[in-house]
Amino acid sequence: MITWFRRSTHVLAVLGLLSASLPAAAQDIAAAEALFDRGLADMQAGRYETGCKALAESQRIDPQPGTLFTLAACESEWGRIATAVTRFGDYLSLVQRMTPAEVGRQGERPKIARQKREQLSPRVPKLAISLPPGAPAGTVVKRNDLELGEATLGIALPVDPGEHLVSIQVPGRPIRTQHITIAPGETKELTLELKETPPPQVHRPSKEPAPEQKEALAPRAPAPSPAPAPTIAPEIGPEPAPAEPDAPAPPSGRRTAVYMTGGVGAAGLVLGGITGALVFGKKSTIEDHCGSGIQVADPKVCDPTGYRAATSASAMARVSTIAFGVALAGLGAAAVLYWTEPKHADTAAGSSPRWVSAGVLEAGPAGAVFGAQGGF
Repeated sequence: MITWFRRSTHVLAVLGLLSASLPAAAQDIAAAEALFDRGLADMQAGRYETGCKALAESQRIDPQPGTLFTLAACESEWGRIATAVTRFGDYLSLVQRMTPAEVGRQGERPKIARQKREQLSPRVPKLAISLPPGAPAGTVVKRNDLELGEATLGIALPVDPGEHLVSIQVPGRPIRTQHITIAPGETKELTLELKETPPPQVHRPSKEPAPEQKEALAPRAPAPSPAPAPTIAPEIGPEPAPAEPDAPAPPSGRRTAVYMTGGVGAAGLVLGGITGALVFGKKSTIEDHCGSGIQVADPKVCDPTGYRAATSASAMARVSTIAFGVALAGLGAAAVLYWTEPKHADTAAGSSPRWVSAGVLEAGPAGAVFGAQGGF
């Protein structure tokens, strides 16, 4: 039975010396432990792809013999037998540098690693990739994004079973790729092909003009002059009727403003007159329900009916005053706009002058009359 663990607590110092890198920080060790647990769980559940990747990352962060052995076993179960053989070999090399006591703590893992490596080695496929004779210098060959040096070309190298992507790039030419599939225990040789790229065609214009251009450049016969148009005698008809006088022009914007301001003034006069009349209508009610009307010497003392009438009369008096003020302003503005409007040239010379006046038309003890008067 295999005991899966990353390290032994009794040999932490010794295993630290076996690592070529500096001791991992505490947070890195914790991350490596978490990745190892995740990878081991995925491997035992048959999810070898995610499990092997997690174990490989754990080994990268914090290299440990236990992690390396577990990663080799995962690669073997995943079918990446060439990678698994390499991992088992790395683990056995690490065991050879351990003391007998440290090897004893590894349990059955060294024995299992030797057995696995012996079983898998004959099944590792090999692939030899070669360039054709006369390949340009600087040609780059890659297998699965791994660049193959000149010394490795033509040599059968161990690869994992399955599909591999091989690419070749000649200097100054685009990259060409091809896929190759290899089975366990199979050996293949692949000689890459260099296809010549035809040089780009340069279009050179011909010195001789095209037939269309020849036709365009050929001299053309002058076009025949048009025949003179026949002379048509004018028809004698009735004389045209005299033009009707122009229709009166529509009112200008200034005249519209006169109408609007005058209308506002007239509305103010109407509102002021109505509210003034209502105030006078409240007068008799106030006299009957205030002061002497209710047998009180103070004229400002009123019963509820008189108080309501007095309050209403006061409010309407204020409205009347404001309305008359608006009326005066509107009529005054209309008069100014009307009298300052430019006169048309066709205005009759003997027409009577126009005038308007707004203000107090009549005043007396009982009140005042506001309005406007004028001549048009």
